[in-house]
Amino acid sequence: MAKVELIMPKMGESIMEATILNWTKSVGDTIDLDETVLEIATDKVDSEIPSPVAGVLSEIMFDVDAVVPIGTVIAIIATEGDSASPTPSPAVAEAPAEAAPAVQAKVAAVSSATVATPSKVVSTGDSKRFYSPLVKNIAASEGIALAELESVPGSGANGRVTKKDMLAYVANRSGAPAAQSFAASNTVSAPKAAPAAASSVNASGNVEIIEMDRMRKLIADHMVMSKHTSPHVTSFVEADVTNLVNWRNSVKGEFIKSHGEKITFTPIFIEAVVKAIKDYPGVNASVDGTSIILKKDINIGMAAALPSGNLIVPVIKNADTLNMVGLTKKVNELAGKARSNKLAPAEVQGGTFTLTNVGTFGNVMGTPIINQPQVAILAVGAIRKKPAVVETEYGDVIAIRQMMFLSLSYDHRVVDGMLGGSFLRRVADYLEQFDVDQKI
Repeated sequence: MAKVELIMPKMGESIMEATILNWTKSVGDTIDLDETVLEIATDKVDSEIPSPVAGVLSEIMFDVDAVVPIGTVIAIIATEGDSASPTPSPAVAEAPAEAAPAVQAKVAAVSSATVATPSKVVSTGDSKRFYSPLVKNIAASEGIALAELESVPGSGANGRVTKKDMLAYVANRSGAPAAQSFAASNTVSAPKAAPAAASSVNASGNVEIIEMDRMRKLIADHMVMSKHTSPHVTSFVEADVTNLVNWRNSVKGEFIKSHGEKITFTPIFIEAVVKAIKDYPGVNASVDGTSIILKKDINIGMAAALPSGNLIVPVIKNADTLNMVGLTKKVNELAGKARSNKLAPAEVQGGTFTLTNVGTFGNVMGTPIINQPQVAILAVGAIRKKPAVVETEYGDVIAIRQMMFLSLSYDHRVVDGMLGGSFLRRVADYLEQFDVDQKI
């Protein structure tokens, strides 16, 4: 019998770990090629992991709710064959080679942060309860003896005490500052310490307490991480988009008849963004330490609201290679998949720039948070009729025009006001100069 290692795949450029939601197969079950073995979740998408081979599931390495770094062996599948040495899953073998150092660094960082033993260690020799090294580390730092540790309620598998349980307990035991002091000394855990500190909020009175769902928790962590990572600056412009509104109104009926698709404003906005990125490629980048990584591909993420109220960002790959019809088809396809929760992992990763349409909700402008590891995000507001000054050959006149605000949030570490402001103005220029004679 040969053995094949099923490895946690890389789910996106900034994703270094995933949570196991459910094992659809048990040890001893027969598995067909490409049959789902387990379901996982990241801060971007839920996904099913298929088997790279046909065989029998011989070993499961992690329980449900475990957070596993990418590149880690999560199961062993026994197959018919002569070789007895495990071989990596083909799905992982296809992952970009440049990701390996980042994976190793992440695993090393997690290991050093959770395995490091403090000068005073809580002894659990007489306990029948399992405590992870990180939990014991927190207990030692806060002076929690074994007898007290035994009374801490656990929310993990089989009642296991997790880091979240410990931080919440410490916050209630001695006040939030104690929990924050531990988080500050542990760089891996710091971004997730904030929810624990919030447990001291007074919830008495006429209130309803609603526990965040898993996706909302992940989004919250991602948003806080972005604000901690990038110094945000937001610039605004107002654009006269009368020409493009009139063009869309004149072609939308014919567009449906010719292409079977409803044309919205989103593909028009994306087309202008792509043109402006070609003029100012510095906004199509990411940051790695002190290095700026300019992306040659233009992959536009479009923020989409889910029926649950959560947010997801499907990505239009190589948007610069698509015409208006192609952009419209792709926008509609991804939006439909997002609403029905059918997006594949590849469709929410690899974005280099993000567009969010706050005008969908009637908002005139917004200050969006950068979608890490990108360096800029554009928000487009509602299009409204307003009186505006129009220059004519006979002089300036006041006319009713279709106007909208655009706002660009950018990472001031690498995008200065000149670049951010110039790029934003160029997007507005392309929208204002839209060709009303453009054919579909």
